[in-house]
Amino acid sequence: MNTERSSSTDHTLIIDGAAAAANVIESIKETVRSERLRPGLAVILVGKDPASGVYVRSKKRRAEECGFLSRQYDLPEETTEVELLALVRELNQDPDIHGILVQLPLPPQINPHSVIEEIVPGKDVDGFHYSNAGRLGTGDIGQAIVPCTPLGCLHLLKQVLGDGIRGKHAVVIGRSNIVGKPMANLLMHNDCTVTIVHSRTVEPQNICRQADIVVAAVGIPRLVKADWIKRGAVAIDVGINRVTKPNGETGLVGDIDYENVFPLVSAITPVPGGVGPMTIAMLMLNTLNAASRSSLSPADAQ
Repeated sequence: MNTERSSSTDHTLIIDGAAAAANVIESIKETVRSERLRPGLAVILVGKDPASGVYVRSKKRRAEECGFLSRQYDLPEETTEVELLALVRELNQDPDIHGILVQLPLPPQINPHSVIEEIVPGKDVDGFHYSNAGRLGTGDIGQAIVPCTPLGCLHLLKQVLGDGIRGKHAVVIGRSNIVGKPMANLLMHNDCTVTIVHSRTVEPQNICRQADIVVAAVGIPRLVKADWIKRGAVAIDVGINRVTKPNGETGLVGDIDYENVFPLVSAITPVPGGVGPMTIAMLMLNTLNAASRSSLSPADAQ
């Protein structure tokens, strides 16, 4: 669902990520009821990082709302890699658990890549395992579990553009394994022409000005200025940055200079309320799909 706001561009849409996420969640609830599934999601939190704690609690609440079996494992900061890997192996073998999520970042004594690779690909609902990344990169979308944030971005883009996404020039700002790279692969799979802009790109603003779609995911407050944007483009802002306002209060802003970019674009996601809600909704969808595949063939979860 989108909402309109008048401006110098008469038809700029504010893309309502909260409403879109709510629709996804309602669809998941209906599937769980109608197919009599009980997807199981295990979330592991190591240490007491405040932001991570908030995210984990949000995921647990949403899973319970969807009718999932939801388990949360709170481990102390001094947990060793060996201990964490042992828990992951135990959950790999648990038939009631279809999705395993290890909340990042992890304490310095634990290698996150080792932990992610220990999760069986069929239960890797974050979509970070090399097998899932490889399937996405080679276009085997049907078998891949796709990272939640890029999947949510694509959902919002299709809500705005529909089949019109095909043939668009998309610029992805950022090349992380979590957002930038999988986002680029998803867009190519949907027949976009894709350019990735990153910290070593020369004159990135010139490249962005060519884009029909801009996806910003770098974690730099208001990086994307109005002179980076082509009139009529669609802007997806993945950034969530806490900044101090002139009056001394703190607030959240994205990677896009929202107020100045807004008059130029045909559609834009706000921060907060844009991409953020979609990330958890897509996690629930990935978990549901993992449970559905497991119910058809237990081997698919291995």
